[in-house]
Amino acid sequence: MSAPTKKAFPLRLDPALYAAIERSAAGDLRSINAQVEYLLREALARRGVKVAVSDQPRRGRPPAKQEEES
Repeated sequence: MSAPTKKAFPLRLDPALYAAIERSAAGDLRSINAQVEYLLREALARRGVKVAVSDQPRRGRPPAKQEEES
């Protein structure tokens, strides 16, 4: 089963803007990439643009199967 992939593309940012995003990401315990995505979704939502959220693959160990009691 292959996991859904995200679109990768190069992004050039002003160093001061990158530093501000980096600080914001650290404060929210996110990666810079996740913070950029969060900020873009937030900005689009404020403009009334709806963006569907893709299904994320589940992380971690699958739940243990419980045996049936007879």
